Amino acid sequence: MASRRYAEVNQEVCVACGTCAFICPMEAADIPDGCWAEIDPAVCVGCGACAKACPAGCIDLVERAGGR
Repeated sequence: MASRRYAEVNQEVCVACGTCAFICPMEAADIPDGCWAEIDPAVCVGCGACAKACPAGCIDLVERAGGR
């Protein structure tokens, strides 16, 4: 069952440090082009580990559409 929330990156603030990709237990975060992180909402379980660990503070947990 999917979480009601998922992590979303503010790409204007992200410094592509890789902390989120390192800490994500689901391997939902990646830095594919080296410019900023991307988090796959289909894989993200909304645990918030990446948001807590992000040194730039650019990750927020947001509600999924439909609240699911």
